[in-house]
Amino acid sequence: MTDVLVTPTPTLSGEIQALSSKNYTTRYLLVAALAEGTSTIYYPAHSEDSDAMRRCIRDLGAIVEEDDEKIVITGFGRNPKDVKELDVGNAGAVLRFLMAIASLCPDVTFVNRYPDSLGKRPHSDLIDALGQIGVQVTHNEGKLPITIKGGQPKGGKIQVSGAVSSQFLSALLFLTPLLAEDSEIEVLNDLKSKVVVGQTLEVLEQAGIVIHASEDLMSYRIPGGQSYDAKTYIVQGDYPGSAAILAAAAVTQSDVIVHRLAEKSKQGERAIVDVLRMMEVPLTHDNDIVHVKGNGRLKAVEFDGDQATDAVLAMVAAAVFAEGTSRFYDVENLRYKECDRITDYLNELRKAGANVEERQSEIIVHGRPEGVEGGVEINAHYDHRVIMALTIVGLRSKQPLRIRDAHHVAKSYPIYFDHLKALGANVEWVE
Repeated sequence: MTDVLVTPTPTLSGEIQALSSKNYTTRYLLVAALAEGTSTIYYPAHSEDSDAMRRCIRDLGAIVEEDDEKIVITGFGRNPKDVKELDVGNAGAVLRFLMAIASLCPDVTFVNRYPDSLGKRPHSDLIDALGQIGVQVTHNEGKLPITIKGGQPKGGKIQVSGAVSSQFLSALLFLTPLLAEDSEIEVLNDLKSKVVVGQTLEVLEQAGIVIHASEDLMSYRIPGGQSYDAKTYIVQGDYPGSAAILAAAAVTQSDVIVHRLAEKSKQGERAIVDVLRMMEVPLTHDNDIVHVKGNGRLKAVEFDGDQATDAVLAMVAAAVFAEGTSRFYDVENLRYKECDRITDYLNELRKAGANVEERQSEIIVHGRPEGVEGGVEINAHYDHRVIMALTIVGLRSKQPLRIRDAHHVAKSYPIYFDHLKALGANVEWVE
């Protein structure tokens, strides 16, 4: 069963729990392992990344116990077990965070299990930074396999490039508070994904760690000799996935409630709520609950999509049915995802009957409040975000839409269609 048939569905109603955020899950697992004592994490995400982090902190000496709603972790603090090998699978963020933590161990090799994927990605910026605090690293031109000879890293002045990834900086922010000396980190070049660095800083603060960050996030003072507190954490709901559910509620007659979406979240995609408000969709957002009472009427918007990249396709799907012309600008980086999320996505929207046009870094939508024809088979280009967004359009089409290879939705939201069905959407897997 790989295709999904979306049959027009005039009304949606019901309540769901938002999917859990994988970025927050991975970080909470790590700070719990770095604490002495026992921490509890409620609603952890299950994804390749978080499963890799669970496995590795266990190898490093954390005790990890799990049931349906939580993980209980007894940490190893600043004294991880002397392990010889760690296997992070294909999880880049986990590798980078743990390369820093492994510098507290005498001699650890990160193995190369995915030579064609993670094995091809460079980690030189972090290797250079670890060298500055006295850690010896042997590597294959900056790539796996990587051996860290640590034991006694010393704080001090560290420079790290932020041009390739913000994960190298995050890795150093997790490590340096545990060192005896104070540290200063200066970020060189540009810093990619500042939003995600904000998530790291937020989690560190919740774990009782003090970090003095400059306003532009390019320099940091970190007092040494700190320890992580054992705490209870609740993983936030995931805004990128929930954006599609909220947009579906916006374009139908609906009474839909999504739980666990934090109002003050550091996820850029929380802008989906603001954009739907700008479109005059009736909704409330209180106590981490978004309640949409859609009436199918929407007004066009203009929106800078740069901070909310992973919610833009869902916003565009809603704009297909709005009165007037909407414009989503500063979105060129959508072209460099699982597919070209501007050209490829708009081609499929046109097949379904939408009136859309593209510029290099803009998507323009001439709304059709009367709905679109549908009645076609469309190709989602193996892209989870495109699949979710095209489904929204199918709910308001005149004829059913068949979405090819819809099982790729599992990349980020394996139960997306189950959630929609629970709200009354007429979606079914077909051969």
